Amino acid sequence: MIYDHRTYCCRPGTIKKHLALYAEFGFPAQKRILGAPVIYAQVETGDVNSFVHIWAYEDAADRAARRAQMAADPEWQAYLKKSAEAGYLVSQTNKILMPVPLEG
Repeated sequence: MIYDHRTYCCRPGTIKKHLALYAEFGFPAQKRILGAPVIYAQVETGDVNSFVHIWAYEDAADRAARRAQMAADPEWQAYLKKSAEAGYLVSQTNKILMPVPLEG
């Protein structure tokens, strides 16, 4: 199992607008292809203009296949266009996380 941890930062004063745009046009396509996220959360302290989501995949090949499917999806492409036109996002940071087995 791997986790794709993504942090997005919005222009100040636009995060609610971006999340509403995503909820209406992006999330349905993304959930249909990727499944439900492990977490989708707005940052409450620190950089309050940002939000985080984490998606789980079986492995890197599963991630690559599902992300390629999403990139080719017309509904997802339409959302990306709307998001770019809105201009709310200013940065994105992605991290692939690998679980560490711990023994007590």
